Amino acid sequence: MRTFRRVAVYCASSNQTLARYGDTAFAVGVALASRGVGVVYGGGSVGLMGRVADGALSVGGEVTGVIPQRLQDLELGHKGVTLEVVETMHDRKARMAELADAFLALPGGWGTWEELFEVVTWTQLGYHRKPAGVLDVGGFYAPLKQMVDRAIDEGFVRPMLKDLLIFDDDLDRLLDAMAAAELPEIERWIKTP
Repeated sequence: MRTFRRVAVYCASSNQTLARYGDTAFAVGVALASRGVGVVYGGGSVGLMGRVADGALSVGGEVTGVIPQRLQDLELGHKGVTLEVVETMHDRKARMAELADAFLALPGGWGTWEELFEVVTWTQLGYHRKPAGVLDVGGFYAPLKQMVDRAIDEGFVRPMLKDLLIFDDDLDRLLDAMAAAELPEIERWIKTP
């Protein structure tokens, strides 16, 4: 069973979402900080990103934001967190992955999905051995879980790699499953037909 010092949280920067998503993001920040787990996130003050940071900060949690200079120039950076300004989105993703022991996706769009899929691919290829989880708020990620199952059924993802992405609608269960996850090593799965 692993312990997490910091978890990278991927989520939307949109302020146009339903209130339940913002409320959940705030609660995730509170829950991680209450467990003594630092939050690493995209550094924004808006949308679910800002709510996660605000939640963690509200209970004295450690929050590190990583934001590209272009977004910081638009004054989108959260003023209450430890903010690292990097040059590009590629730098942001690499730095967040470096700082985090695990990855957690909340509902989001293109950026959230892209960040999540990249770290899962890095795990698959052995670039790191860090678990990734998806908090399925209100069934938001049910279609993604179905797609993963279909990809396994149709031979695009090997069955032993299914748990590279862990789904749950309960944060505590999800974090516990991530802590207990047994991630296959590339040498093992790549030689398995």
